[in-house]
Amino acid sequence: MTATGRPDAESRPVQRYLQQQKAGQTSLRILLGVQLRRLRRESGFSLEQAAKCFDGTVNAARTKIQRLEHGDTGCQEDVLAKLLDHYGVTDAEERDDYLELASRAAVQPWWYEYNEVVEKWFRRHIDLEREAHTIRTYEVHFIPGLLQTEAYARAVTEFGYPHLPARKIERLVELRMVRQEILTHEDAPRLWCVVDEGTLRREWGGQAVLREQLEHLLRIVELPRVSIQVAPGRSPVTGNHPISLLQFTEPDLPDLVYLEQFSNAVYHHKQNHLDQYTMIMDRLSAEALDPEETPAFLEKLLAQLP
Repeated sequence: MTATGRPDAESRPVQRYLQQQKAGQTSLRILLGVQLRRLRRESGFSLEQAAKCFDGTVNAARTKIQRLEHGDTGCQEDVLAKLLDHYGVTDAEERDDYLELASRAAVQPWWYEYNEVVEKWFRRHIDLEREAHTIRTYEVHFIPGLLQTEAYARAVTEFGYPHLPARKIERLVELRMVRQEILTHEDAPRLWCVVDEGTLRREWGGQAVLREQLEHLLRIVELPRVSIQVAPGRSPVTGNHPISLLQFTEPDLPDLVYLEQFSNAVYHHKQNHLDQYTMIMDRLSAEALDPEETPAFLEKLLAQLP
């Protein structure tokens, strides 16, 4: 506390959130939810007790508060004001911080111009991917999206969305290329990929597309914050589906496991799931070739192409 009795900056984590330049809509909603949950618990309220500050049924209000605390939805100013009143937040500066956070969390995300082609289950991932300090990924079917060439991305997108109009296919490919820009930013994340050998041999789009893709990977591995490991076909440890782990520097933003399936995805942020999938990624990495061996392996594959 300051001499005036107001909370100081260190006791106001919302101030820290507001200073983060990379923070997008998804992370700001999650962080607002973290603080709303903290305020509710510190006030001694259960979800049912907190729900009584709203009109309507308790069950509907309880669901609303749960969604807010999980960062699944934005928070309107009047709703936030009621919660702050209920939780006894009276300091004007602190209330302004919360209202500013909610306002920023309502700003359209960077990917909104592609909204018509982005699956709802994918939106959280592409928003948070830009804020991760480390992205660990394992791929068994395709080259990771952040490493694909335009032609390769088009080929696998056409396979995945056979009935989608060509215009929307091109928008999805364009979005993938835009996502890749994070790899060359000054504050680029650490990207650590384990790719199954069979994936590197699979000819999505034909041999010319595969050749261009392998040559692209040879250039990408030269980036200082990108590591690619190949899981050879003889490896006893393989996965059945792709895995991504997103890790963040902000202590209140939980790390995330992202499991993409053919037409949806599952997100995990509980510690037991994080531990489980971190262990799986560690095993996959331990069984894969060292990153230093990747260029020679890629060159060998290129030499085998007609």
